[in-house]
Amino acid sequence: MRQAFSSRSGLSRTLRGSLLASALAMGACAVHAEAEAQQNVVRFSAGVTQEVTQDLLIVTLQATREGSQAADVQAGLKQAMEAALAEARKSAHPQGMEVRTGTFSVQPRYNNSGRVNGWQGFAQLILEGTDVARITQTTGRINQLNVINVSYGLSRALREQYESTLTSQAIARFKTRASQIATDFGMKGYTLGDVTVSSTDPGFEPRPYLAKAMAMRAEMADAPLPVEPGKGVLSVTVNGQVTLKP
Repeated sequence: MRQAFSSRSGLSRTLRGSLLASALAMGACAVHAEAEAQQNVVRFSAGVTQEVTQDLLIVTLQATREGSQAADVQAGLKQAMEAALAEARKSAHPQGMEVRTGTFSVQPRYNNSGRVNGWQGFAQLILEGTDVARITQTTGRINQLNVINVSYGLSRALREQYESTLTSQAIARFKTRASQIATDFGMKGYTLGDVTVSSTDPGFEPRPYLAKAMAMRAEMADAPLPVEPGKGVLSVTVNGQVTLKP
């Protein structure tokens, strides 16, 4: 029985040794395969940029009221907003001009002693869209509210249009550069690896809208709001890697 046990123990050690050797061999093969996979790999990026003109106009108008009673201030704001909304809705258009309300707030007003000595509040109306003429003319007709902010942006439709074109150009530039790199290294070609495509929000130059807008509204009632769009740069970048083929 002791001899049989010794034989089984030796067999077990031999089996463990074989398994360990196999595992080491497999690990070495995996490392070798990974090393081969990393050979001739080149990582780089290619991008394109284009100057674009903003097409989305956003005008924020605001009514302000003060009084001794919160209910009176709220009623005054409500009356001003109802009149402004009625005027704005006459020109609202699904594609050209969206009309929506903004912040509506009524808060206590304090004196130097920290006691409430009245109430003050404001309500906002926002006109937004790509029909600049419609928005500026509507703004000029809303005399119940004051313009507090005018800004431009890029509409989703125009952004998608630019991004689609720029993405195609960036991918073409990436492929051209990959072919050139392969040629420069004396390779026959390349295979594509991991690739990502990204775009950046355009940064636009500011425009002094408010001063001009307030001056014109003070001088000429019902006059269209003077505006001027800004320009910025939209970028699309392709980052990735290729494996050069000998």
